[in-house]
Amino acid sequence: MTETGNVKRGAPDIVRDALREGILNGTIQPGTQMRQDELAEQFGVSRIPIREALRQLEVEGLVKIELNRGAVVSRLSTEDVLEMLDIRIALECYALRLAIPNMAEQDFTLAEGLLDIYDQEPDPVNWGRMNRQFHLAICAPCDRPRLMAMIRDNMGRADLFLRTEVSLVVGKERPQQEHRQLLELIRAGDAEQAARLLQSHIEQTKRSVQATMRHRKAS
Repeated sequence: MTETGNVKRGAPDIVRDALREGILNGTIQPGTQMRQDELAEQFGVSRIPIREALRQLEVEGLVKIELNRGAVVSRLSTEDVLEMLDIRIALECYALRLAIPNMAEQDFTLAEGLLDIYDQEPDPVNWGRMNRQFHLAICAPCDRPRLMAMIRDNMGRADLFLRTEVSLVVGKERPQQEHRQLLELIRAGDAEQAARLLQSHIEQTKRSVQATMRHRKAS
């Protein structure tokens, strides 16, 4: 066992967390077969903690245990992503309403700096990560660690789909315009208008997902 602070973490937790991070950051791609013997060798443990870690990831929806194949990294359906975006609206808008009264100049500076970097980034591969950083930055002052953990988890799963299916189609001009408008409302302390714009912003992403899939089926 290892220890973080006063909390001891067993081998299944260590393996689960490492695999979860790999899945959510795209290092481990959807459809990848998670072989227990290879993972046991990689992490230097027996198959028992590997099996437990994979069970936990299955509960989280990140892997699927298939007959004759074992654990396979899940592929998200369009319906899965649309539902996650609905959940994202509820979580982020609530967090933003809580966050705005707590914000200081440093929070505004951080958010604006992230948008400036985003403006200068030419590679669409990085746009999803920068978008996520901005959204997390404006929600973080809510000071609700569990709420923020839920937001991060939801974003990470949806981004498995969004970064490959939507970013190139949507581009960054419109999202960045809305980000700048959102930041203006946040600076003005208008929590309700900011939350409404944030909801509309994410709903536009939903429409882009639906349009992308329609065009794919038609081609």
